Amino acid sequence: MDRNNTLKHEGDALVWLPELGMGYHTAEAMSYQEDYWQKYQVMDDSDMGEALTQARIDFVRKNYDGLVVDIGIGAGRFVEEIGGLGFDVNEHAIAWLESRNRFCDPYRFSVRAITCWDSLEHITKPEDLIAQAEEWVFVSMPIYKGGEHVLKSKHYRPGEHLWYWTREGLIKWFFRNGFNLISSSDFETEIGREEIESFAFHRFKHV
Repeated sequence: MDRNNTLKHEGDALVWLPELGMGYHTAEAMSYQEDYWQKYQVMDDSDMGEALTQARIDFVRKNYDGLVVDIGIGAGRFVEEIGGLGFDVNEHAIAWLESRNRFCDPYRFSVRAITCWDSLEHITKPEDLIAQAEEWVFVSMPIYKGGEHVLKSKHYRPGEHLWYWTREGLIKWFFRNGFNLISSSDFETEIGREEIESFAFHRFKHV
């Protein structure tokens, strides 16, 4: 990797690929424990959690009316209210899903649609996940203007956020993986989050 594409910040390394409009962080991925589950319980139960859940459901249903598998379920509010399934690596989230017969591992077999609300950027190999989506991938995540913007952003979280994209970079990355952008929205930013955009991608070929 060209060292000119490596940005340093407080001893960590963000590898930014300007020609692709994306980058990744070299820090080891964090583990998700009980405190992470508890944090999302509070967030899901808030007024913003209610508004985000309904807006995400509306965004999905404008494009697709079938079953979804939510990846990284937070505290499960979206899964419950949309009547979907879920997948997580947090043992508390897994237990919650299994107790409701809603656990689904998309890495074992393909599914029609997945939702990734603030989760795709956490996954070490996101291409392996979206390869399992037969039709749709719905995503919300922070969007950046470039590598320097990443380093200044509140969403720069080495070990938690492993991947970083510009808007164009994300669209092109999905295209290389066989998906076209169908629609996008900044409804999460309008609700009160910072620099978050949501996307609906539809598969046009298997790669």
